[in-house]
Amino acid sequence: MTRTLHNCPAPAKLNLFLHVTGRREDGYHLLQTVFQLIDRCDTLDFELREDGLIKRGNAVPGVAESDDLTVRAAALLQSATRPSADGKPLGANIRINKCLPMGGGLGGGSSDAATTLIALNYLWQAGLSNLELMKLGVQLGADVPFFLLGENAFAEGIGEALHVLALPKRWFVVIEPGVSVPTAAIFRSADLTRDTKPVRITDFSNAPNGFGKNDLQAVAAKLFPPIAEAIKWLGKFGDARMTGSGACVFCSFESEREADRVLEQMPPQWKAWKAEALMQHPLAHLLNRNQELV
Repeated sequence: MTRTLHNCPAPAKLNLFLHVTGRREDGYHLLQTVFQLIDRCDTLDFELREDGLIKRGNAVPGVAESDDLTVRAAALLQSATRPSADGKPLGANIRINKCLPMGGGLGGGSSDAATTLIALNYLWQAGLSNLELMKLGVQLGADVPFFLLGENAFAEGIGEALHVLALPKRWFVVIEPGVSVPTAAIFRSADLTRDTKPVRITDFSNAPNGFGKNDLQAVAAKLFPPIAEAIKWLGKFGDARMTGSGACVFCSFESEREADRVLEQMPPQWKAWKAEALMQHPLAHLLNRNQELV
């Protein structure tokens, strides 16, 4: 049995557009979006424990161990799997090497949770299928099933109704405006429009570059002026927009050279970086194996 997995990537996502089309009676918002995986990642290390304990091996500023989505994901998977041969549940030590900012709209916490489910499903030899992992993942957050899908997707519902989507190779420049945006505050805002007309996948596929908008952007930019400043500056080079509920702002380019030219002009007050579009999750080979084990 494999005992360790090191440097497991948890990639970021960008919302190429994000429309709020309604609101359910339970308060959840109905969305349409396209999720794009990029090669900017957190990385996680996993070590098998045979005493059933799940421990986080390092501190994550502002996140208690009991609240950490990786710890919660591991516990959820543990509850859904068979115990080891001696009747004891397997455990794990988890170390998180953060690169993605919290409150940035990049899906870092959800991606960390998904990578935990993928890695421990393999490490514990649990044998859950992709679909079974996704059913667990949605209990942790609406974005988690996307990262478990392993491919770029058009999403509907609260973000859990996913349709695989082929996207072109692109490069992105991403600005971290230096603020952390609480998602709940954006969705609670009275200024948020919730009636954007639904679109079809083909509407996006026929004109993917610059399609739609992010309905959350105006609210976040009003509450957090650095977001508006970043959008205005990056907008000089293309269709700059916010991802998710913020705070990160991005613009796409056809080549790495174009992205580099923008980065060379970046004002010093912002942390900024380039990322390449991914066609599939870096751990897709483990997802495929999960499916074969069913």
